[in-house]
Amino acid sequence: MKRLRNVKIVATLGPASSSYEMIRALHDAGADVFRLNMSHGTHDDIRKRHEIIRKVEADTGRPIGILADLQGPKLRVGVFANPSEELVEGARFRLDLSPKPGDATRVNLPHPEIFVALEPRASLLINDGKIRLLVDDCGKDFANCTVQIGGTISNRKGVNVPDVVLPVAALSEKDRVDLEFACELGVDWLALSFVQRPEDVTEARHLAKGRAAILSKIEKPAAVKAYDAILQVSDGIMVARGDLGVELPVYSVPPIQKRLVRGARAAAKPVIVATQMLESMIESPVPTRAEVSDVATAIYEGADAVMLSAESAAGKYPVEAVTTMHNVAMSVEKDPTYQSIIEASRVIRRETIADGIVAAAREIAEATNIKAICCFSQTGTTASLVARERPRVPIIALTPLMSSARRMALTWGAYCVITEPQDRFKGAVIAAIRAARDHGFASEEDQIVVTAGVPFNVKGTTNILRVAPCDERLISRVEPE
Repeated sequence: MKRLRNVKIVATLGPASSSYEMIRALHDAGADVFRLNMSHGTHDDIRKRHEIIRKVEADTGRPIGILADLQGPKLRVGVFANPSEELVEGARFRLDLSPKPGDATRVNLPHPEIFVALEPRASLLINDGKIRLLVDDCGKDFANCTVQIGGTISNRKGVNVPDVVLPVAALSEKDRVDLEFACELGVDWLALSFVQRPEDVTEARHLAKGRAAILSKIEKPAAVKAYDAILQVSDGIMVARGDLGVELPVYSVPPIQKRLVRGARAAAKPVIVATQMLESMIESPVPTRAEVSDVATAIYEGADAVMLSAESAAGKYPVEAVTTMHNVAMSVEKDPTYQSIIEASRVIRRETIADGIVAAAREIAEATNIKAICCFSQTGTTASLVARERPRVPIIALTPLMSSARRMALTWGAYCVITEPQDRFKGAVIAAIRAARDHGFASEEDQIVVTAGVPFNVKGTTNILRVAPCDERLISRVEPE
């Protein structure tokens, strides 16, 4: 199954997409990576979905990426004596550590770490930002507030604190259990929620022990401010626009999205744009024009992947949502304007030999009649560097490791092929030629570009480039042993 697009599609699984038939249909419609949301479902549910994905992978013969999304700490108010209360703009409202049921004047907030960090004039957002409180004065166990935006408040509604960095670890005890479970299960990516600082990422990496790549969700103002440092220690990025739109003015999210995508592209790390991309398709078989434009914008920006959440997990039209996303991607990537935008936003990196090799590969491929760039990648690093160039020709990523192929399912344009381990460049060239021909990228009359690192199977040694004819009989004339 060869996709005729470069951007990847991530589909979340859930109650609407838990059977073999539905997951296979989602894959056939265009899903390249499946997201397992650790906030919902038991470990048994997650395990069953994981097994089905791997069966679909075996049946289709194509590597499929699996992303486990950790829940992160959940900050919530306590319970009320009545089913709900109305908070009126201008009224006073108190949050404290008292376990007594709340009323229209106060409620329990069972998170002392919030009170430690709060300062006067800080904002507190409740129920996805529908209610906004302004802190007047606070102490180690209370915060007296004024209601800036009123509304209905009820039991255990979520709390966001956008103005301060909270002394809260990104990994709760549940997350630590879920992380170990997901790694033992064999997921390819771990999405880390509630990231505020680079140390949150390094902690997760330490616990994962190399069993899964770490993808940081940028969903808090503190993470936006520390983005460069977080990006440096992450394997990938998710632009989680849902919480960003709650904790920041909604009009600030589009420019932040552009900056985050461009930063990840420059670092040659996969970046996913997520949340509410085709939200109306939870209930409708047809998206709104604004949603289609939103998906298209992320693709024009050069995102590696776009993601469906409730649309595929709980919606009425999961296959139609994936199909729509696929069709939008196909339409955008055929637009001549797309290529000019991608090339105008390309970041030129010439810091290492590998940077020079992949840039040269793209330039040669685009200046001549080259059909594909074939790169040998033990860990996926070389493929990511080639993808950063956003070449006009297909990228064939060859690796002997299924784990690397699955992770590269998230990388822009990477078509992954499992190959035998190589120890000589001539053998690598022949393997690349066969892959290009067998998978329909080239014929015997064509040429490809081959990049690799010598010695083989050593991370970060991309140092060789060769233009090769796709006729194996000619290889002995142009390739040394």
